[in-house]
Amino acid sequence: MGMPPGYRVRQELMDRERLGRTLNRMAHEILERHPDMAHTVLVGVQTRGVPLARRLARLMGAGGTQPRVGALDITLYRDDLTTIAAHPVLKGTDIPTSIDGRTVVLVDDVLYTGRTVRAALDELVDFGRPSRIALAVLVDRGHRELPIRADYVGKTITTTSHEIVQVMLEEEDGEDRVLLLEKGTPSPPARRPRPGAAARRKGRS
Repeated sequence: MGMPPGYRVRQELMDRERLGRTLNRMAHEILERHPDMAHTVLVGVQTRGVPLARRLARLMGAGGTQPRVGALDITLYRDDLTTIAAHPVLKGTDIPTSIDGRTVVLVDDVLYTGRTVRAALDELVDFGRPSRIALAVLVDRGHRELPIRADYVGKTITTTSHEIVQVMLEEEDGEDRVLLLEKGTPSPPARRPRPGAAARRKGRS
């Protein structure tokens, strides 16, 4: 993933080691509340929520049974679909088992306005009726527009609307890193000397 045009790195929120520790803590928190792996399904929101869900499942099932992992492409359920692209690229949805009566943990990388989660909930209930739906996010950056709250959070930060949280994962980007980006301040244009100014200065010397 390249850096968005016009942005620069303000702060590194997580490196590879800190990201690993954060996911390990989140996995233990989920496991404490939902120890029955047979009735727990982790569903990652495309794109980076999917590898995060797979990592959490491996950590939760270390040395034993892992929870099932699915993928959810919420593109066609977004309320801003007409503004994102004329021909949106679909990543694919894959729910590997029935979710009826099971606990579903939605997994995403960044929680922002809450509209992505709302779209994910709309799509998820088309596949069945879970007994409970929980939400796990790597970073909660605030600025909610809907009454949505994460049950499991890796890191909570305060951001401005001019900042971006960029999550990079080995599976998608070749490295594990979480950055806080801010819009770069453009350099002021160089002032051109007014016509005849140089000649006037020379005449005064």
